[in-house]
Amino acid sequence: MEITKALGTISILADGTDPYTGEVYPADSPYQQPETIRALFVAKELLSKEAAKAERASRLPVNAGKPWAPEEDAALLAKFDQGTAIQDLAKLHERTLNAINARLVMHGKISAAV
Repeated sequence: MEITKALGTISILADGTDPYTGEVYPADSPYQQPETIRALFVAKELLSKEAAKAERASRLPVNAGKPWAPEEDAALLAKFDQGTAIQDLAKLHERTLNAINARLVMHGKISAAV
């Protein structure tokens, strides 16, 4: 099940409502008990955090967080030495601007930002 769909179902249950019929559960229902409601709200909070992480990850470049191969390092340095802009390097290597900057700092090509 997709996180956002699960989050929707948990949210409806936490509100004491049947997610399929829309009916409010009766007072003696397990879904109306304080411990159950608390557990559902904890699950809702955790799923919300996971959904936010997944959303952020979907916006990151494909190679974000992956290790650098020696060949990729060499290609980065060669393109930088040829005058390729850092933004273009980030697109070319499918990495974040911060990753490119950090790599260039590590190789002594630029100074670390203060």
